[in-house]
Amino acid sequence: MAPRVPPTRGNLVKLKKALAQAESGHDLLEQKRQVLMLELVRHIDSARELQTSVIKTFKDSYAALQKANISLGIDMVEDIAASVPVTDEVVVRLRSVMGVEIPDIDEIDCSVKPSYSLIGSTSAMDHAYVSSRRVLAALLKLAEVETSVYRLAVQIRRAHRRVNALEKVVIPANKRETNFINDVLEEGEREDFVRMKIAKAGHERV
Repeated sequence: MAPRVPPTRGNLVKLKKALAQAESGHDLLEQKRQVLMLELVRHIDSARELQTSVIKTFKDSYAALQKANISLGIDMVEDIAASVPVTDEVVVRLRSVMGVEIPDIDEIDCSVKPSYSLIGSTSAMDHAYVSSRRVLAALLKLAEVETSVYRLAVQIRRAHRRVNALEKVVIPANKRETNFINDVLEEGEREDFVRMKIAKAGHERV
């Protein structure tokens, strides 16, 4: 058990100030936790929808790739795919939600802008290209949402631990010490009052 704070008026003032700060911090952390929870629920709902969408997008893209393979042959499709440069158009921005940085990825253009020669290609290849761009767009959106869910969950856990520490340890301890010092000081005041009364009565008898 931690040693008690010396029961002085100076310590009482410090404890009351610390208690007020702890209660204010508790309220702010609880508000932050609730706001982050609302944001987390919204992102979890979005993640569920996106996961279903991504599965369908992958299936459509695979079907388009199979048609391109049939139309051009696997070797030709692989050659065309190798000519497509690595994309550098992914832009990630950050926005703050109660101090938590949430990624916000710009949508990419999924229209047909092939970097390969149209000679010797087919519409099936173009469709496969567009489908692959849709897969990329879907994965970027899913990564954005899942990263947001992870970061929000981490901060919610931290806020929850801090709220619990304030609620169950810091605030009760401050209240106990404040009450202890109040009781000691009040008892001292009563003793002083009694001594003064006794001294006054003895002085009057003299």
